Amino acid sequence: MRSGVLAQKVGMTRIFTESGEHVPVTVLKLDKLQVLSQRTVEKNGYTAVQLGAGVRKVSRVSKAERQNFAIAEAEPKRKVVEFRVSPENLIEVGAEITANHFVEGQFVDVSGVTQGKGFQGAMKRWNFSGLRATHGVSVSHRSHGSTGQRQDPGKVFKGKKMAGHMGDDNVTTQNLVVVKTDVARGLIMVRGAVPGSKGNWVMVRDAIKKPLHKDAPKPAAFKPKVAAAHKEPA
Repeated sequence: MRSGVLAQKVGMTRIFTESGEHVPVTVLKLDKLQVLSQRTVEKNGYTAVQLGAGVRKVSRVSKAERQNFAIAEAEPKRKVVEFRVSPENLIEVGAEITANHFVEGQFVDVSGVTQGKGFQGAMKRWNFSGLRATHGVSVSHRSHGSTGQRQDPGKVFKGKKMAGHMGDDNVTTQNLVVVKTDVARGLIMVRGAVPGSKGNWVMVRDAIKKPLHKDAPKPAAFKPKVAAAHKEPA
């Protein structure tokens, strides 16, 4: 099991194949994605890597968080997540993961928070058909109708589909195909749509329901940590 990546959704566009077919893609950007720490069985009881992406003002970071970034010798990150990995796929602290962590043709699962829609009625939220246009129905054409039974049980069951808050949920879209990667600009282009608005952060992992691509790098595609320059005393 390899680490996933934390990427920012740039938006959607399309690219053309050599045969002239146009493919709708979502562009995801890796913004200074670094490994901040490791979780090991001996110390934590499981194996994982903690990743950070983006840039955050030092004034917006607590003293405890600054200490964690200082240990990793990394600038404060805007977003921090953790990915479970197998022991042989741990990545060194300070390494920067690059876009060729995924290869063209590979299947991935993308997780993010969907766009919030606020309070919506049953027709928009659950695709109800609404009430009849006539025959006694007045004013309430878009209502959801009856929600319960008679005196027994005399209540509305939990989970009943009704009007309410819509969107702003954690959603995973599975089996999206990586169409193209751009290592120089840190871009990953996947076929189709992914959850969330432009600018949202999403987590991209190897597809759980598909075999890992034979060319996928292990433990990851990354730039090694750059050692700090050592000055000799005068």
